[in-house]
Amino acid sequence: MKIPISKMAAAVQPSATLAAGAKARQLKSEGIHVFDFSLGEPDFNTPEHICQAAYQAMQAGHTHYTPAAGIAELRSAIAKLYNRAHGLEVTPEQVIVSNGAKHSLHNALAATVGPGDEVIIPTPYWVSYSDLVQMTGASYRLVPTTQDGGFKMSPEQLKAAIGPNSRLVMLNSPSNPTGAVYTRRELEALADVILGSNLAVLSDEIYEHLVYGDSKATCFATLRPELPERTITISGVSKSYAMTGWRMGWAIGPLHVVKAMGNVQSQETSNPSSISQYAALAAIEGDQSCVETMRREFEARRDLVIRRLNAIPGIHCLNPGGAFYAFFNVTAHFGRTIAGKQITDSASFCQVALESAHVNFVQGSAFGAEGYVRLSFAASREQLQQGLDRLENMLK
Repeated sequence: MKIPISKMAAAVQPSATLAAGAKARQLKSEGIHVFDFSLGEPDFNTPEHICQAAYQAMQAGHTHYTPAAGIAELRSAIAKLYNRAHGLEVTPEQVIVSNGAKHSLHNALAATVGPGDEVIIPTPYWVSYSDLVQMTGASYRLVPTTQDGGFKMSPEQLKAAIGPNSRLVMLNSPSNPTGAVYTRRELEALADVILGSNLAVLSDEIYEHLVYGDSKATCFATLRPELPERTITISGVSKSYAMTGWRMGWAIGPLHVVKAMGNVQSQETSNPSSISQYAALAAIEGDQSCVETMRREFEARRDLVIRRLNAIPGIHCLNPGGAFYAFFNVTAHFGRTIAGKQITDSASFCQVALESAHVNFVQGSAFGAEGYVRLSFAASREQLQQGLDRLENMLK
């Protein structure tokens, strides 16, 4: 007898970004040099003082189970961080540490929505949002934003999207995949719509330290006195401290929600990695110059990539205010035949780029935005220059 697959598992799609990375690795295994700009992962090594803290934790015997929601020292450090950096009054009991920000998002959704509920998601959106919602049994409503509007949802759009079953809206600023950063005033306008409804907010702020130029990241829960009781804030150390593999994320929210998330986590995974928790503690409490060093390099790469992309005929890309992605419009190339293959959509554009130019991107359709392509500039300037040379030559 063949074991049947559940409806939930059958409905979940594999991560498009991880799938794109797998295609690049396959070509690399065949001896082909691929310029891989698909994964949202800093190319820097984790700073040495953080690695040393993990080693010292192992030497000290911190290799056993911890409380399901995380060690007290780390939860306290995160609470103090938000009080100091954002003026958000948080107790350690309102913090839960999980196995990465994605796990935090899953736990937050699992604790707050289910069958019959609806979650509002502005598009373009990070590939995992819709599947994470579906896994709870809830449904989602997509709100398309436009390039002309800076890929930002307006208060009018949000108000129009709210239905009788709407329970939650997911916000992401700085954004993956667009790099869009909402201004404080824009977020305040959304907050006023939310406070006039029954909506709660899941605010994904994982890229909060990676902002450029005049852009500033805003902690959504701080915008109105009533918002802390309506908002679950998600962040972590993966992007800012080059710690993707350590799997350390957190959520901050109302006490009853955090307790429910802790119950879910205790049954799912027990506690997050004990060693990684001590590394995250060192990241938060240690020297922050490493964050600024990486941020400056990302900004230089952003400037290079945007200049090069917008110089290619038929390509248009907004200047991202944060994160490390360029989200560029390729619709002018639909209908063309390159290397014997016709480009009809963003997926076929990426396929041709990978197979003929050996440059790897992620198709915009995976983010709910057909006609666009995402490039991660978490790669060296030399690699970016060479990869963009190949893209330009292919399109010529």
